Amino acid sequence: MDIYQAIDERQTIRDFSSRQIPDETIKKILRSAFKAPSNNHLRNWHFLLLNDRERRLEIINKLLKPISRKGAIGIVNRWQLIDDKQRDMYIDAIPKQISMLRDCQCLILPCFRQEADLLKPNNLSDLNGFASIWLAIENLLLAAAAEGIFGVTRIPFEEERAKIKNACQIPAGYEIPCWIALGYPAEGARRASQLEIDLVERIHNDTW
Repeated sequence: MDIYQAIDERQTIRDFSSRQIPDETIKKILRSAFKAPSNNHLRNWHFLLLNDRERRLEIINKLLKPISRKGAIGIVNRWQLIDDKQRDMYIDAIPKQISMLRDCQCLILPCFRQEADLLKPNNLSDLNGFASIWLAIENLLLAAAAEGIFGVTRIPFEEERAKIKNACQIPAGYEIPCWIALGYPAEGARRASQLEIDLVERIHNDTW
């Protein structure tokens, strides 16, 4: 699969089959992550794989509380979302926050070196490490798509992030941008309807 096809194929999946991902395939995908551009050339990144199912479930159950579809509708209404496709995506996604992390075949916590306070940067340069890890995550997701493997990211809330770091003994000076859940799609896995982007409206030459 070439890069353009992988980009076209990549999509968020929250419903996973029980098919195992070979260890060599996971290593191949992670190797691609380390090919991403790095702000300081050092690629100060680590990827923590939560392979132990019991331990994974213990961490998830301590951190997250289930939300029903009705609860998701209430959240979306409070957010005052009006785009139908966006609303549908969130109403499907919010109740699956636990199941997608629990049921995926590979659950990853990417970690990056962060010297300055992540949420109180002094300038944009303080966020260079944060920007770089997301380049690595995009490489990872595209490499996974090339293997027929798809996934989803979840951004942790502040309290959740602190508890993850403690539970997984992540060293001081490292931060977690997200959870990454990967797996082969379940039969009939829902794929969110995508917005059509008009390049003429979005690309500007010389001035906006």
